[in-house]
Amino acid sequence: MHKNRLRNACGRFAAAVFLGSALLGAGAFAQDDENPDAEFSEQLHDAAASPGNPRNEITFTTWTGPYMRSQMLGFVRPYEEMIGGRVNVEHYAGDLEEIRDQVESANVVWDVVDLTQADSLRACNEGLLEDLSDVDLPDGVDGTNFRDDFVEGALNRCGIGVIIWATVYAYSNEAFGDDPPSSVQDFFDVDTYPGRRAIRNDPTVVMEWALIADGVAEEDVYSVLATQEGIDRALAKMDAIKPGLMLWEDGLEPVRLLNAGEVVMSSVWATTGATASREEGANFTVEWDGRVIELDLFGIPKGSRYKEEAIDFIRFASSSQSLANMVSYLPNGPTRKSSLTLLSDEILAQLPNGPAYEEKVSIMSDAEWWAEHEQVLEEAFDAWIAGSVREGASGTVR
Repeated sequence: MHKNRLRNACGRFAAAVFLGSALLGAGAFAQDDENPDAEFSEQLHDAAASPGNPRNEITFTTWTGPYMRSQMLGFVRPYEEMIGGRVNVEHYAGDLEEIRDQVESANVVWDVVDLTQADSLRACNEGLLEDLSDVDLPDGVDGTNFRDDFVEGALNRCGIGVIIWATVYAYSNEAFGDDPPSSVQDFFDVDTYPGRRAIRNDPTVVMEWALIADGVAEEDVYSVLATQEGIDRALAKMDAIKPGLMLWEDGLEPVRLLNAGEVVMSSVWATTGATASREEGANFTVEWDGRVIELDLFGIPKGSRYKEEAIDFIRFASSSQSLANMVSYLPNGPTRKSSLTLLSDEILAQLPNGPAYEEKVSIMSDAEWWAEHEQVLEEAFDAWIAGSVREGASGTVR
């Protein structure tokens, strides 16, 4: 099992998360005092301000880097201001071992954790998370019942949705002249697009990409990958990029590799790559074809001493307004449809599940499938990379 490795998330295999009529508004954060978010916030504020009712300080554990910043500014600081208290925020390394150790030793010090959907499902099945299925959340800012407001897969027995994110690939602006790569097939075409590649140190995404590039239809990827023949087929396709292949775990490492000219193509987290590609001195372009869309969810480790305070925090942080606030600082997709009505057209155009890329091939990582097959795929992937690639810096920055 790889330490500090992100586990892929998401629900059912699909072309993209439906945005539909939710893409209505252009105002960034117009608030309505009559909306469910405002009503819930007022109730929570009144409870927190009650005499003799001091609130315990919870610990929220999440991914560091630009993603943590978007959450700090999007809902952590506003929540602290509202309750007149403090939220402790710690860095999450992306592995269930720490949660497992805390729960099994009856020494739970984390109260809310930002988990990939695959980890949320796995931790729930292991009994490591509190059951949240009966928690009442505020309805959408447009009045939609919260269960209908969250996208598919964003609510499970132990998890409540945070973001929709994606993995894409990016290419050097200097390497390919006027004929740059434009499809996931091109990522593996080293004859037309020669040069060193980089991928995340994980079998997820790259093995789905390999099968799509080898002609497997998006809807058949997981049924093919569930067989030994499918695994062998994916690895055989990946052999093309093996010479000089570099591995990354830190989400900013692909940006550094591309800007430094050490690789000509690399997988990259979509919002990290897209944001960095617009910075001064950036020398790469993000290609959205073949993007693999995933989810993150809030969870509460089993045995949290401050479960009720943790639930209150999740209620606030997962509201339409809070998710819209967060996305304004880093354009991941919010897991509530109603949050989209609060975003500007500029932000909507940058979302990984947004309409700007709907003509591009996209799939949703199947979290339940990965939970069942992960060990076999990791062993095959590890055997494939053994002794043949260079590893980049390790970390968990998103």
